[in-house]
Amino acid sequence: MILVSVMYPTGPSFDMGYYLGHHMPLVRERWSALGLHEAKVVKGVGTPDGGAAPFQVMALLTFESIDAFKKAVAAHGEEIFADIPNFTTAQAQVQINDFAESP
Repeated sequence: MILVSVMYPTGPSFDMGYYLGHHMPLVRERWSALGLHEAKVVKGVGTPDGGAAPFQVMALLTFESIDAFKKAVAAHGEEIFADIPNFTTAQAQVQINDFAESP
């Protein structure tokens, strides 16, 4: 399993209603059959010292493998990425993560 973090920096406007009501359902609909197991959304609220959160929104997408993620992007990435300007002008940062095993 891998975790794909899609992080939207704080600053630019972000239409959370559109994101939750249209974009994330689109992601789930297109990618679930291609290896997406779970999709969670978290909202940044701040840092421990009271500062602004560096990311206003993060999508945490769990895929069965990096290959499954690549196939999902190849199949429907263009449509999903083309939807981003409908909810923000922020440049998303994407990070692929492995789950660490405890000793």
